[in-house]
Amino acid sequence: MSRTRAGQVTGDGSRLLIVNADDYGLTVKVSRAILKAHRSGIVTSTSVLTLSPAFDTCAAWLRDVPKLGTGAHLAAVGEDPPLLSAMEIPTLVDRRGRLAASWRQFLPRAAAGRVDPDDLRREFGAQMERIQAAGLTIDHLDTHQNLHLWPMVRDVVMDLGERHDVKVIRITRSAAPTPVGVTVRRLARRLERRCRTRGWRYARASTGLDEAGKLDLPSMIKALHRLSATRALSAELATHPGEPDDPARARYPWGYQWDAEFAALMSGTVGHAVKEYGFTLGTFGDLVA
Repeated sequence: MSRTRAGQVTGDGSRLLIVNADDYGLTVKVSRAILKAHRSGIVTSTSVLTLSPAFDTCAAWLRDVPKLGTGAHLAAVGEDPPLLSAMEIPTLVDRRGRLAASWRQFLPRAAAGRVDPDDLRREFGAQMERIQAAGLTIDHLDTHQNLHLWPMVRDVVMDLGERHDVKVIRITRSAAPTPVGVTVRRLARRLERRCRTRGWRYARASTGLDEAGKLDLPSMIKALHRLSATRALSAELATHPGEPDDPARARYPWGYQWDAEFAALMSGTVGHAVKEYGFTLGTFGDLVA
């Protein structure tokens, strides 16, 4: 292997591209699409969501695809209930034992000091242990709706990662000229500094909030172009593929174009673009500190 000046490694010295598919376990058809896009497309990595109805059905399938990197998609918000009871994590749930619907409800409570880091540590720890109990090896950490950009959540995730010997994390970035985009960029820079201090690995460029759920074929080509233009030596393309005609997705009102992203990831046009832009496909495990 050859080492670049920035400390990133690929097999032949070219730039590393991690194509990560989020939400493995969300539904059976989402999980199948991720596996198909790995076997016949460009997906190299996935993030496993344990708080989903299809996790028990689909988790074992990952043991048959050892070259697909597997991360933990830790969730403290969303439509599905937590693993732990309301008595165990009282500051994460409402009176019905439900998590906050989204980051828009969670972050103001966290900023006001109404979320106990220990509750978050217990729930995230249980989610990591559930993935490991399924016989899977975790090679990176990220969070549902990118909550780990927030300093308190970040520190909990990094503490757990070090306890489980997983010191690789997604850093979500944004180019949007909006208040959310500006905040994401500021928090991403802070996370980068914390990673360098603690010796964690991360991709030096990434798709983020701007493209989430909207990567049809033209958009995916544009995203690859933007990642290439950063001249970063490692990059992550975050995706959300799913098979067509999936009624189980109706309970997740995110407006994602799962079918279009699946088609793009399977497209020879995108595979050719990856090579044209000088990327070598790999996983988070191919990063070095």
